[in-house]
Amino acid sequence: MNKRFVIVLMLVAFSLSLVSGVAVRAQDSLIESVCLVTDTGKVNDGTFNQFAHDGAVRATDEFGLDYTYIETQSQADYDANIQTCIDNGYGAIITVGFLIAEATAKAAAANPDVYFIGVDQFVFEGPANYVGLQFREDQGGFLAGALAAQMSESGTIAGVYGIDIPPVKKFRNGFEQGAMYINPEINLLGVYIDSFNAPDRGAAAANQFMGEGADVIMGAGGPTGSGGIVAAATSENPAFVIGVDQDEYNTTFGGGTSPGADRIISSAIKRVDQAVFLGIKALVDGGADFPGGSIFILSAQNDGIGFAPAHDAPVPQEVTDRMNEILAGLKDGTIWTGVDPAGGDLLPTTVEAAAAAGTFNTLLAAVEASGLGLPSGVTVFAPTDDAFAAALEALGLTAEELLADVDLLQAVLSYHVVPMAATSDVVVGMGSGEVPTINGAPISVEVTDSGVVLNGSVNVVATDILTREGVIHVIDAVLLPPA
Repeated sequence: MNKRFVIVLMLVAFSLSLVSGVAVRAQDSLIESVCLVTDTGKVNDGTFNQFAHDGAVRATDEFGLDYTYIETQSQADYDANIQTCIDNGYGAIITVGFLIAEATAKAAAANPDVYFIGVDQFVFEGPANYVGLQFREDQGGFLAGALAAQMSESGTIAGVYGIDIPPVKKFRNGFEQGAMYINPEINLLGVYIDSFNAPDRGAAAANQFMGEGADVIMGAGGPTGSGGIVAAATSENPAFVIGVDQDEYNTTFGGGTSPGADRIISSAIKRVDQAVFLGIKALVDGGADFPGGSIFILSAQNDGIGFAPAHDAPVPQEVTDRMNEILAGLKDGTIWTGVDPAGGDLLPTTVEAAAAAGTFNTLLAAVEASGLGLPSGVTVFAPTDDAFAAALEALGLTAEELLADVDLLQAVLSYHVVPMAATSDVVVGMGSGEVPTINGAPISVEVTDSGVVLNGSVNVVATDILTREGVIHVIDAVLLPPA
């Protein structure tokens, strides 16, 4: 399996067993104490520092752990602050932000008996005691784009983005995909700016986009993006604006006290508090769900992604209701962003991915002949050319005869499509049972020690090819729908 897909599919499903009013620590807990090191800033500054602190407080209170934190004054203090946590014997160290990642990785390698959890840090084949917390910014962007498209009257929306690193690309492509989910004809504007600390340039970009007709603008790029949405919200003819990461109504717009606060309609939220809580919980639970040396992805599925309320902005209730429906769809897999959860680029279409694999020529010909289109948010169980050859022989048909029978093609092909994007971890998590198909007839799924078996005899032989529409799993035989 492609390593990129291995990385993005390490979604850890934690159950949240909350015991009200009682501190509970599992007997096999790997830690007794937690130390948090902020990025430059304080634990009450309204940034990831505060949310990481909130998650740590919740976890340590709930599980009866000792807790302290160190507020970093300068980037030059990263190493020393981490070392202070180590010297004082803390079992787990939380570090906040991608800028502290290098110091965290170095400390983790030098201290294998201490556990490290890095907020917004990417870890691949790292030390077994180090996990990076990453987020599905594409899902947050998708929610923002869906909201923007619903609130736009001009039919033009825009994004002011920072440097085109993966999290920012995920925000942008997710935003644009979400907008097109609501309105396929919407006009999309956007620009990457090669700095996260250029609010003046963000403001200039926002003003330019409003001049081109944009009436909703998202900012995703630290102070650069925030500068864009402040300019848009406070202009003579203000646009609606959307923030990212935390609720920017409370930060950028001063909790409603700053000019333009009535124009921010939401923010795409990354639940850093939830991420830190779950990371600590994994260690308290014995470490089986602690993906050491890799990343833990926070998504809609585990309540790591969401959207902020409208606060003072005039967002109709029916729009909020639609947003909650979309969030639920992202959570259960019936809505799919079409964005690579690792790199942030748009994924290939299902047809493009199948063509690139080179072993689905019969399937591709059948899809073209049938005229069957794929909606977003689906799982395709894809038979190989060898599987089709065996099926044709068993049915006494030639390929030409099959391709000429459109009704048969549509019946067979639609029986291979499940109306939700279910990666392998989701399929296994479902356990044995039946799943619906867009054909209308269900497929039986049996999860065994050696793999997943469909309809009692068809084996899933390769998994998790991510596409624009959803997920492909490769199977070794053709599924034939019930007569």
